[in-house]
Amino acid sequence: MQVYLDNAATTQMDKAVAHIMQTYSLEKFANPSSIHYLGEEVYNDVEKAKAKVAKILNAAPQDLIFTGSASEANNFIIKGVARANKDKGKHIIVSEIEHPCVLGPAKELVQEGFKVTYAPVDKNGRIKITELKKMISDDTVLVSIITANNEIGTIQDIKKIAKLVKKSGAFFHTDAVQVVPYLKIDVKDLGVDFLTLSAHKFHGPKGVGMAYINRSVKIKALISGGEQNHGLRAGTIDVAGIIGFSKALDLAYRNRDKKIEKVKKLRDYFLEEINKNIKDVHLNGHDKLRLENNLNLRFNGVEGEAILMDLSNQGICVSTGSACSAKNLRTSYVLQALRIDPKYLNSNVRFTLSKNTTKAELDYTVKKLKETVKRLRSFSPIK
Repeated sequence: MQVYLDNAATTQMDKAVAHIMQTYSLEKFANPSSIHYLGEEVYNDVEKAKAKVAKILNAAPQDLIFTGSASEANNFIIKGVARANKDKGKHIIVSEIEHPCVLGPAKELVQEGFKVTYAPVDKNGRIKITELKKMISDDTVLVSIITANNEIGTIQDIKKIAKLVKKSGAFFHTDAVQVVPYLKIDVKDLGVDFLTLSAHKFHGPKGVGMAYINRSVKIKALISGGEQNHGLRAGTIDVAGIIGFSKALDLAYRNRDKKIEKVKKLRDYFLEEINKNIKDVHLNGHDKLRLENNLNLRFNGVEGEAILMDLSNQGICVSTGSACSAKNLRTSYVLQALRIDPKYLNSNVRFTLSKNTTKAELDYTVKKLKETVKRLRSFSPIK
């Protein structure tokens, strides 16, 4: 049996999304910047797709910039806002459990004279808001806090944090890549200035990200040399990608409650069965304030990478953390931030479900996981 439980890394594209994208790759292939009738037709379709996305997010279509990935969108926002507003301040705050594509540009800005401070989290991965408040100063220009962490699934109180940050006069960004459809996104209600999404996390195409930009805030252009995206990101627009993004987001929020309830029931059943069959298993992250599809588990006495590889050999796909660092076997900085006992920092496996996950797949996984952990523990030096 083939079982895919790595949906935080990427999801399977919906057939309806693939179908509509094929139409814009093979039939409606004109450049939307062209002024002939074919170009105008495609341009109008792209605008309709943007309007659909904007309506779901309660944003204005002109505030959406589609990018080649969420990593690109995060880099665009972090560096673009900081560089355009350095006269306002040169202090940036990010959480210590941000995705590498937020931490990376923040570190890069240090080389340009900016100061970066890392907001701590508690043992469950929740931002210590009192500590965050103390960090904000008159020089703080931007704060970036991830909505829900990609490794442990812990959800932050973004609305409360945004209110705190905006009260101080700083700008606020959140990486919301993991939350569709598990959380509703209303940029006005949340009070954010900037927000990032990625289509392949909700059954859309890979290579298409989105940046919500508060257009009243100054931001440096990401790519210059063209008028596309209001001059902020020059280059021929990825028509099929944007259409696919819009279709996937629309489908994700249809019958949302029913789909979330299904995933949550399966996740809770999976955890219950694991605990019945395997001893010394511990949940990383918050037990309640977490994404319904996420389980990050610590198996005391065994290496997480060993579990991953053994399960992979039996047709089961899981991960030990962020897909962006899957080839790098260093200890997860996210788990380090939770202050887990160092001897258990490499004993963790992430299981992430989707609407396509079945009970039969989870039963098979529990069976093989039980065998794997028992065998690995029998000769493991970790106790």
